[in-house]
Amino acid sequence: MTLMAGKGKGRRYYSYVDQKSQKHKLRWIIAGVLVFSVFYAAITSMFFSMRVMRNDTMAPNFVSGERFIFSSYNFYSLIYGPELAKDPLPFRRGNVVLVDMFREKRPNIFFSILDGVVRFFTIQKVSLTERKEDMFVKRIIGLPGDEITMTNFVIRVRTKGSSYSLTEFEVTDYDYTLEIPQVPSLWDSSLPFFGSMESVVLGENECFVLSDDRGNINDSRTWGPVPIENISGKALFRYWPFNRFGRV
Repeated sequence: MTLMAGKGKGRRYYSYVDQKSQKHKLRWIIAGVLVFSVFYAAITSMFFSMRVMRNDTMAPNFVSGERFIFSSYNFYSLIYGPELAKDPLPFRRGNVVLVDMFREKRPNIFFSILDGVVRFFTIQKVSLTERKEDMFVKRIIGLPGDEITMTNFVIRVRTKGSSYSLTEFEVTDYDYTLEIPQVPSLWDSSLPFFGSMESVVLGENECFVLSDDRGNINDSRTWGPVPIENISGKALFRYWPFNRFGRV
């Protein structure tokens, strides 16, 4: 390698060959990063995604700022297509899921991959395909065929074919805690916030999702039952903060 030292300043001047070699290496590094980011975006679009809780609607179990890895049902949907809503479903009662309320308006998979590249380089801060208010983290309470009722903010579920109902905690293998709000004694019982609800029977393509903070009614109490195809993923791991790392 040919070097020339500048007088009194310790500066070095590389030859043209060395400069060309350095540029060649830099191009390979940039190309490698781009290929990795596209590969990462394709994997996350088809199989899993990383999400940040942006509010406390799932408190006390999950709070704002925590970060999770969600499975993605894009690949599952490609395999099963219109049969997605039939058994076996990829989620169960008690699972924490990602609800996409505008799924039918989403772009195709290729644009989703481009969105994944943008997410990769902006550390999940910028997205081309979604608005914050479109995606909701909720808990699956009822599955197709279930009859759902609510008393004092606690759900009772009569599963399809059963002659009796059980509390939401008895029909799931998952442990979770509810945040129960204090309701004024004279509050109008016809309002969703009151904590009681008449029975709802879910259709073949419907599920019922709720917030763990039952004071937040931005869920099936106001939306109604959610189509199965709007469940776009299931929470797998919490990876931040480290002291709460683990399976969900």
